[in-house]
Amino acid sequence: MTVSSAPSPPGPARSADARPDRPCVTELRLSAFGGHRRAAFALGPLTLFTGPSGSGKSRVLQAYEALARLGGGAELAEAFPHPAACVPERARPDAQRRRGFRIGCTADGPQGPVRLDIAVQAEPELRVVGERLTSGGLILLETALLDPGRATVQAAWHTADASPVTRAPLPDDRLGTGLLPLRVAGRTEGQRRVLAAAEQMVVALRSVFACDPSPRWMRTPAPLGAGRLLPGCDNLAAVLWRTRAECARRHALLASAVGAGCAGRVVDLLAEPLGDGTVRALLDRGDGLRTPLELLGDGELRYVALALVLLTGPGVLAVDPAGEVPAALQTLTVLADDLDRCMDRRQARGLLELAARMCERGHIRLVGAVSEASCAAGTEGVTVVDLGP
Repeated sequence: MTVSSAPSPPGPARSADARPDRPCVTELRLSAFGGHRRAAFALGPLTLFTGPSGSGKSRVLQAYEALARLGGGAELAEAFPHPAACVPERARPDAQRRRGFRIGCTADGPQGPVRLDIAVQAEPELRVVGERLTSGGLILLETALLDPGRATVQAAWHTADASPVTRAPLPDDRLGTGLLPLRVAGRTEGQRRVLAAAEQMVVALRSVFACDPSPRWMRTPAPLGAGRLLPGCDNLAAVLWRTRAECARRHALLASAVGAGCAGRVVDLLAEPLGDGTVRALLDRGDGLRTPLELLGDGELRYVALALVLLTGPGVLAVDPAGEVPAALQTLTVLADDLDRCMDRRQARGLLELAARMCERGHIRLVGAVSEASCAAGTEGVTVVDLGP
């Protein structure tokens, strides 16, 4: 376990051979966001944020999720439903009564580290006022709000042709990086570099599943349907109905993991149709005894749901990965606020050990917030960021 109590400085440049095949976010920057100022957090395969209430753990995950939504093409209002809450409390409005916030991230991958930074105006109206995409010290895309009366920003992207940059307006309610494939032809080497960097950033951001299992709704029978797990895990029973038949090996791993986090003997985890178009989940205790999941405690239910998330993938979770990129070249990142909520120390430790094993393989990453970091003690591969004083 690695513990960090301060933002990590950038590491030394790496050779091309050391670059990851799967794009992933390796740093999150909250330059001015909520209670965070000039903060930069290095993210490993399994990163946990801890600290007292009010230290900003949830804000970190909120910023990450917002960037992921923007990378997937969402409008600003969807990514920031309460933008005024993101503005630093002591931020003073300018002469035009404007206030806002700034966040960014770095995505590493085949193109090397690519940085994205955005400035958002939250008041008096929500809009992007600046965006910058850089790679290797070169600015590949830069936008700026020049005319507050227009719903656009002026963008300039790297061309490396007869004209070094191309200028054009872009909407002020979306991430410009995600729009570049629609605007850049890719005829010059410079344009191709822009497209490659933009694709790496978008792929790294899009495959994110923000998960917060709700035991209350997990106790309700779920309607049979497509079987993609919702962020609140309300339809866990329907997903089990699907996944149990799809991959016996993965289901056996899930049953074993559930046995480690639930009281009593567990030999299997299954789903049972109720005859009205719904299905409920049960624990098979052996000897013909089955326990409906609605009888489990909140900690057990959250443990079961999060174990399922860690042992599955984008095809089962309600995420929208980049369809044009093979799944083998994408990494799923799970965001889990209050990861250890309702769990005892044994459950939290068992879940983190499972997460460490899965994250070690490289196809999944986890960024979570925990109330007590001691549950990670002795677990290899866990980076703990302490936001406390």
